[in-house]
Amino acid sequence: MHSYAFVDPFYWAEAELAGREAGEKVRNFCHSCHSPGGVLTGKIPADGNKASPTAKAGVFCDFCHTVKKSTGIGNASYFVETGTTKRGPYKDSFSPYHETEYSELHTKAEFCGMCHDVIHPFNGLPIEQTYTEWKEGPYSKKGIVCQDCHMTPGPQVTKPYPGVVALGGPEREHWWTHHTAGANVFMSRYLGNEDTAKLAEERLKSAARIDIVQTTKFRNKAAIKIKITNIGAGHKIPTGLTEARQMWIELIARDSTGKTIYSYGILNKDGDLNKDTKIYNTVLGDKSGKPTMKVWEAEKILYDNRIPPEGFITEVFEFPISGATFPVNIQIRLLYRSAPQTLINKLLKEKPVVPVVEMAKVNTKI
Repeated sequence: MHSYAFVDPFYWAEAELAGREAGEKVRNFCHSCHSPGGVLTGKIPADGNKASPTAKAGVFCDFCHTVKKSTGIGNASYFVETGTTKRGPYKDSFSPYHETEYSELHTKAEFCGMCHDVIHPFNGLPIEQTYTEWKEGPYSKKGIVCQDCHMTPGPQVTKPYPGVVALGGPEREHWWTHHTAGANVFMSRYLGNEDTAKLAEERLKSAARIDIVQTTKFRNKAAIKIKITNIGAGHKIPTGLTEARQMWIELIARDSTGKTIYSYGILNKDGDLNKDTKIYNTVLGDKSGKPTMKVWEAEKILYDNRIPPEGFITEVFEFPISGATFPVNIQIRLLYRSAPQTLINKLLKEKPVVPVVEMAKVNTKI
């Protein structure tokens, strides 16, 4: 997805909308992480379709390996020193084509944190806090960094991963893959990269677990209490552009005849969720306090009900069971998608269907 960072049509539509409504300064603020080479070389014209190949390459190999140091966390706080020296995590690297230099920064989460925290450039509101969520959580205390999950075969930490990094190079105890897969099944698949889509789906399926805490029957009602635990992500789930991300519970109860007696979290024919569906995400508010999905309008965080690393939430569902034939079979799923279908329909002319990924599932009976 780093290679698609600038040409991702979802991102591009959002950035162009930001440019029209908030100005080119805001638009280029977004581009500074999505097309660092384009911004550094000044080759992103007002008409992005005429951008240089460097700009369209997004976050590419040479950019990351010319980063000399970090000037902070978030908002493209990288310092690049171009030239013939390439930097990376090995102290004994040798290349016949360029100079090599060991970079401790490349082994740390702070390397990722240069872009994977986003603070509103005008009012200081934290918009995306993937690095901070990691830093304040248990994974950082254990010494598990971003690269340990996102640059190993995965899902989660799969070290050591022995092998040869480069042609003619030595056998190493561990080497880093460069898939840097996250949770973006939608755009990976839409852009034709099924391998990356599968890696993203694999990570989503390893991130959470659902447990049945208690089931009860009383009079003509049943109640079920569930626990959702973040078991595999070193940051909150979901993370990133969390005003757009959607994670929710789907519950379907069927009696012994197969008749559905209760359902919750079901998409309607337009691909939307009912308003009563609880979505685990961040809701941003504009200056009047109204919810907004336009990050450039955001003035405050109205609420954030996401699940922190190694944290959990509990939910209770009650539903009528009068007239049902027992046992009642209950299927509970934790589902995720990158964005609401309505948002994609507004932004993209082709209106691609946003895939829904099953993160976790449990069945029970009453």
